[in-house]
Amino acid sequence: MENKVLKAKFGSDKTPLYLGELSIPCYVLEDGTRVFSGRGIQNAIGANPNYSGTWLSKFINSKPISTNLPPGIYDKLSHPIKIKRPTASGSQSDTYGYEVTLLIDLCYAIIDAYDSRVYQVSEEYYKAARIITRAVSKVGIIALVDAVTGYDKEKKRAKDELQKFLNQFLSDEASKWIKTFEDSFFEMIYKMRGWNWTMTNKRPGVVGQWINNIVYERIAPLTLSTLNEKNPKNDKGYRKDKHHQFFTQDIGKPKLKEYLASVEALGRAANYNWNIFMELLDRAFPKQPQKIIDVEAEEIKEDSPNDEFDKGIDDILGYEPKED
Repeated sequence: MENKVLKAKFGSDKTPLYLGELSIPCYVLEDGTRVFSGRGIQNAIGANPNYSGTWLSKFINSKPISTNLPPGIYDKLSHPIKIKRPTASGSQSDTYGYEVTLLIDLCYAIIDAYDSRVYQVSEEYYKAARIITRAVSKVGIIALVDAVTGYDKEKKRAKDELQKFLNQFLSDEASKWIKTFEDSFFEMIYKMRGWNWTMTNKRPGVVGQWINNIVYERIAPLTLSTLNEKNPKNDKGYRKDKHHQFFTQDIGKPKLKEYLASVEALGRAANYNWNIFMELLDRAFPKQPQKIIDVEAEEIKEDSPNDEFDKGIDDILGYEPKED
């Protein structure tokens, strides 16, 4: 079990998810992960309520279940997440939870084990697993947890804030071209790549890809994708304007200038070593999400149950949008 404790930001024992007559306490953690409590899962699949909290771990590791779980799913179920519940007190505030879609995987393992007739599996567990899998899919269970915990309202608020920010950060029309990227920025890149960095008037196509990576994918969420929509390529693969021309005069351009200065400072700190520079850049300015995924419309991938939006999109460079 991992030692790191994640705080539950949404949800409580008093607002469980109801699936028919079943109720399961659920939470949304500070990193956006949705979890069910371990004891809640035990009760949902029909375990004796007097069983200790360690029963689920033993059940997962039993031969009938472990042999019917894909390796990746088994590993996740074997390593529950330690969480802190803000509504609980004392030693009861810390508990263990499991990412919510794992409940569906566990139920399918129970069903497969029961149907195989190779192993003896309680009919009560089998019936509970059938009820759960018939009631909700992996995608649906995330949407239900978001609604029960109130996280869906927080996501809507953050999306609205993001849209307001983008409206103030980027304009619909390109402004008159003004030099924004100083020669020193390109000199830094050329020097790190071992090129003749004094020839800053030449811009090989790969430099554009680096600018997207270093600047537009990191300065704020949805920036590059929005710029690509506002400033699309023509049939010949060229854009009518430069992306930086779409940054607003009062907010966007000053923020871009400030960001570029910070990037150049990282280049100096890296002693113009490209690999060190990229490591520093990833720490200081990690890539931001470039699209918002509707979890109710997208199929959930086993290795990435959380949509990109939920990874901190509501914190936009510490910027507070203006009031209308």
